[in-house]
Amino acid sequence: MTRKLDNKVALVSGSGRGIGREIALKLAAEGARVVINDLDATPAQQTVADIIAAGGQAVACVGSVTEAGFAERFVATAIDTYGGLDIIVNNAGYTWDNVVQKMTDEQWEAMLAVHLTAPFRILRAASGFIRDAAKREAEAGKPVHRKVVNISSTSGVYGNAGQANYAAAKAGINGLTKAMAKEWGRYKVNVNSVAFGLIMTRLTEVDASADAKIDIAGQQIKVGVRPDILKNAEATIPLGRGGTPEEAAGAVYLFCIPESDYVSGQVLVCGGGKP
Repeated sequence: MTRKLDNKVALVSGSGRGIGREIALKLAAEGARVVINDLDATPAQQTVADIIAAGGQAVACVGSVTEAGFAERFVATAIDTYGGLDIIVNNAGYTWDNVVQKMTDEQWEAMLAVHLTAPFRILRAASGFIRDAAKREAEAGKPVHRKVVNISSTSGVYGNAGQANYAAAKAGINGLTKAMAKEWGRYKVNVNSVAFGLIMTRLTEVDASADAKIDIAGQQIKVGVRPDILKNAEATIPLGRGGTPEEAAGAVYLFCIPESDYVSGQVLVCGGGKP
């Protein structure tokens, strides 16, 4: 049986864990050959192993999306390994919250770097291949639609107290999405973004009162949500709960399949009905 993404090649940043992992698994299950990325080798290689065990194809490209030269290495991994590039999902990121009067320049710049500058660099690195491939395909009379899905947040659409940095970066990725949809339309590239609301990942399910932290480039970032705050947040969602990583991946998948070939420049809110 033909799958919707057979013979497609996909880049998914931040795909060793959480939502990114589920996106990679979903694309691979539909036939895509996937380049997995994570800060750490162990989760990246585990996702690769799981895809291969399920009969798919995947390879890892370990490293921070904010590192100089990473974007070029990421794109080259897809082209050198699989001979092409059809789907780019800019998913990697994290939050580093504070109210504005306590927010440091480092916090502000870190969010812009990972959520906005890194996706820009990856798209720029892919531009040469996309332009040349689109030209060849047009001359052969066989145009191919390629897909870019940028991951945003409801914080970037509606704002969120304590997240001036994150909200600004995620609003920025929506602007980049709309600009690139216009710029790359002539190459038959659909560029959209998915803005997630509350998705239940390891970062949201951790009890913040336990002082849980993750290490990002040597910086200890506090994560987690207090159970009472989480319960109140879920109560405001019309569907009555936070979403699962698999459901989040499903929203991204919608923008990767042929049925979305005439949809571009859009921001899809995946938030259980919460405006």
